[in-house]
Amino acid sequence: MLSLQEISDRLEIQQLLVDYSTAIDQRRFDDLDAVFTPDAYIDYRVSGGIDGRFPQVKAWLKEVLPNFPAYYHMLGNVDVRITGDTATSRAICFNPMVLGGDAAQIYFVGIWYVDELVRTAQGWRMSRRVEEKCFDKLV
Repeated sequence: MLSLQEISDRLEIQQLLVDYSTAIDQRRFDDLDAVFTPDAYIDYRVSGGIDGRFPQVKAWLKEVLPNFPAYYHMLGNVDVRITGDTATSRAICFNPMVLGGDAAQIYFVGIWYVDELVRTAQGWRMSRRVEEKCFDKLV
């Protein structure tokens, strides 16, 4: 049986995953400061992005994502493993993205988010996020 602390930790981590998706989908990139540690490593290369430390990747997101008129993240199958003040999670993400331009095209992306998290004085934060490819399709 899970303790109240374990339940709380799991719910906080699941909310952090939602907070990430909401910040990206609503183009509120500064909200990501409450999702990642300042030195977090992020790797978006499997979906055509970059990898690097959080400040570099945040700047890249602000520059690149406005090129997509519409997109969203849908998360599922969230597997959270907690060990004291660290945790790992793995969650599936379905991310259709409308491409800009004259032709109406959608880039369908299916990825796994593989995360490492750390408990901070401000709550749980991601210290590492790596995307693992499941599929992608341009239609």
